[in-house]
Amino acid sequence: MVKIITDSFSERYVSRWFIFAFDVFLVVFTLWLSVLIQNNFVPGAFVPNVFFMHLRFVFFIYIGAFLFFHTFSGIVRQTSLSDAFAAFKAITWGFVIILVLAVLSHLVESVPGNWPSFSILTLQYLLLLVLLIGSRFAVKSIYNRMTHTPFKKEVGVMIYGAGTAGVLTKNTLYEDKEFHYRVVAFIDDNPYLAYKTLEGIPIISYFVALRHSYIKRHRIKQLIISIPTLYPERKKEIIETCLDLGIQVKVVPALNLWIHGQLNTHQLERVKIEELLQRDPILIDSKNVYRELKNKVVMITGAAGSIGSELARQVLNHAPKRVILIDQAESAIYTLQYELKKLSKQHGNAHIVEFLVANVKDRLRMTGIMDLYRPDIIFHAAAYKHVPLMEENPYEALMVNVFGTKIMADLALKFEAEKFVMISTDKAVNPTNIMGASKRIAEIYIHSLTNGKTRFVTTRFGNVLGSNGSVVPLFRKQIEQGGPVTITHKEITRYFMTIQEACSLVLEAGAMGKGDDIFVFDMGQPVKIYDLAVKMIQLYGFKPEVDIKIRETGLRSGEKLFEELLTQSENLLPTPHPKIMRARVSGLSNKEISRFIDELTALIIEEDEFQIVRKMKDIVPEFVSNNSVFQVLDKKA
Repeated sequence: MVKIITDSFSERYVSRWFIFAFDVFLVVFTLWLSVLIQNNFVPGAFVPNVFFMHLRFVFFIYIGAFLFFHTFSGIVRQTSLSDAFAAFKAITWGFVIILVLAVLSHLVESVPGNWPSFSILTLQYLLLLVLLIGSRFAVKSIYNRMTHTPFKKEVGVMIYGAGTAGVLTKNTLYEDKEFHYRVVAFIDDNPYLAYKTLEGIPIISYFVALRHSYIKRHRIKQLIISIPTLYPERKKEIIETCLDLGIQVKVVPALNLWIHGQLNTHQLERVKIEELLQRDPILIDSKNVYRELKNKVVMITGAAGSIGSELARQVLNHAPKRVILIDQAESAIYTLQYELKKLSKQHGNAHIVEFLVANVKDRLRMTGIMDLYRPDIIFHAAAYKHVPLMEENPYEALMVNVFGTKIMADLALKFEAEKFVMISTDKAVNPTNIMGASKRIAEIYIHSLTNGKTRFVTTRFGNVLGSNGSVVPLFRKQIEQGGPVTITHKEITRYFMTIQEACSLVLEAGAMGKGDDIFVFDMGQPVKIYDLAVKMIQLYGFKPEVDIKIRETGLRSGEKLFEELLTQSENLLPTPHPKIMRARVSGLSNKEISRFIDELTALIIEEDEFQIVRKMKDIVPEFVSNNSVFQVLDKKA
């Protein structure tokens, strides 16, 4: 019955004029009560004529204060500290004005009597404060108790952070309509707060709170981190501990992301797997990158992809003269155009960005674009990168990854671009698939272009978290659909870094490159994909292999268990940046690689995939196919 009533009225709100009328009534009531208290409730002590004479003086002043401070505009059931403070200001200012006028009246009149005594005025002020503010919080409390019915699922939570954000988080949880949140404790690292209480809830230390016995005793299901600026390493430690204890972790978003300055439970974010895998923040030489990009015409191919779009965002922060964004995907470039134009308007540089739908393997189209814009710096991120798809489509892999790169590099030389930065992959190292081999051929060609004004730089790194080709979005979708989560092999490992990290290092490497460079990024420790799946399931609050199954599907065509960053014939040299190394590579001359590419061109015309792949293996001797129909070519070799 209670649920039916609360549901019926949950979307209805009392008129603010009704609240105003109630506040006016309190002014009359508190003055009447003050007079009675002043006279010790003696019968006959209350004189109506005198009372109404006194009332007319205080009545309009308090009403004016209520109107000025809009004390009646708030939603009573959601009364906050700011609402209470507004009421406090209104009543206090009204009291001060009344007091000043009363003093002046006593000084002017020979027989003062038009104003109530100071004791009555003070008593009314205190009563009005208590009743007006107290009534609002009383309504809020009653509403919360009525809505916290047994029909709502109870969730035991702890809040990490006993500051203002922690209190606001607690209040937000109590107002939730779907769940009955039971806040067990606040956790805070400040030792001076330990064993104190905050709004009746105990504050305890991290070591006490995150013990298995404490979690079990209080039936805690969630921990909410209410410190948006918490240091990443500390945050990671807390999350890891909670996952081991089977507790779901959520995070309060930054204050500027709150809707209209208010927080609600739907804004509490699940911890992203990126936060568990991210390392210490990568510091780049911003001045060096700024000098490199300032007042330059910058072109980015593959601009609508994960890497290309993040490069565009970061390049716009370094005062370029113009940014040319190219992609063949119409919908994706349109989405990026909408985002960046909105962002650029805020910074006043919307006019410098050009969005072009074009394909890098179209020499005629790309020649026209290069001739029109004459870029100073080119970031070549356009590529096909999905391993199984390219294993089935070697023609397209070569046309985009090899010939598209060759077209762009040749045009960079022709139009005398200052620098050409190619985005490569760790799959180009000892490749076992068409995609990796095609990127290695592109690397070899770029490395052979040492003459001319243009300086050529290659950057090589592993998987990017959250990118279009990453397993993370796939796992996320599978978990949200109830599983199973699919992995190709339980022992498969990959290197990971965030999109922001990767693009920052690309800009830094591009700035430091002098030509003929292959830069390899420090990817940290490799991560088991199985472990990644387990952690993601836990972050959603599920138990791996119990709530969500993990299923092995077998290695895909061209896939290998472990990725590498260097071939056996390569070694690393340090650079000024600790996260960037220069690979010493042995390549082919421009004449040799050009001959090979001419031979590839002839084979592509014949459309014989096996002959095409055989030629790719001639160019890249370390290319040994794995789990692929092209393995027969290795057996014959």
